[in-house]
Amino acid sequence: MAAQKLLREKNTLARQVEAVRSLDLALSDQLTLLELGEAEKDAATIAEAEAAITQLANDARKKRLETLLSGEADGNDTYVELNSGAGGTEACDWVAMMLRMYMRWAEKRGYKVELLEDSPGEEAGLKSATIQISGTNAYGWLKGESGVHRLVRISPFDANARRHTSFASVWVYPVIDDSIQIDVQEKDIQVDTMRASGAGGQHVNKTSSAVRMTHLPTGIVVKCQSDRSQHRNRAMALQMLKARIYEQELQRREAAVQAQHNAKTEIGWGHQIRSYVLQPYQMVKDLRTEIENGNAAAVLDGDIDRFLEGFLAQRV
Repeated sequence: MAAQKLLREKNTLARQVEAVRSLDLALSDQLTLLELGEAEKDAATIAEAEAAITQLANDARKKRLETLLSGEADGNDTYVELNSGAGGTEACDWVAMMLRMYMRWAEKRGYKVELLEDSPGEEAGLKSATIQISGTNAYGWLKGESGVHRLVRISPFDANARRHTSFASVWVYPVIDDSIQIDVQEKDIQVDTMRASGAGGQHVNKTSSAVRMTHLPTGIVVKCQSDRSQHRNRAMALQMLKARIYEQELQRREAAVQAQHNAKTEIGWGHQIRSYVLQPYQMVKDLRTEIENGNAAAVLDGDIDRFLEGFLAQRV
């Protein structure tokens, strides 16, 4: 266990050193190209070098932000849990949109995404969904996404084309590894089994393979239906439950994060951390950092790095 921890630390440091070396080499190459372009008065070469240097500056800024990911679990994989709030069918559709947004973000970073649970809405969208995102610093990057997210748009479900407001909550918590010991007593757990919802084949829909696990002392509830085997879903649900309990302890240790947690007691008006306005104008605004992006379509396609970086920078 200690050897695994040291190996992870070694690999992390090696990646960081290699990233700095790569940036330094790339900058040296582009400066040489820029000097060549200026000597030959080649405007195209100069423009190419300047654009590359600007991109390197952005990459360096992101690498600097990654050094802020030094929390106890920041380097871990993460669970992202979404639940619909006020807004009915609209809110369920909003959950489906947000699920796609986080999956697209993860895919662009080369992270692995696994759908662990989804509960379809009565008419459209999803009442809830849980995914696991695996990749370096996945939890560290996404931990600031916990909270209520508000959507304003012309409803595709309203025949009168009226503007609707809907809400969804996001809960981000780290996947715990063998180096983190969480003691959960069997007597403190209530396990319920049910048929898996949604698509999945005849076996999934005819057997009670889905598992819902409740931690009685804390009231924490997790669900898993990613596998046909009830035993494997139960094992995954237990891992998720331990992760939620661990994340709760991290919340207690960090006063700023705890204050944020206290602010998301209701999935509705007055509790949102970010607003996504699609009508009558397009604007996504984080209410904590005041960061805005007028390209709402790009944000919903996974372009959320500015918001993630702004949250990290604010904490410093």
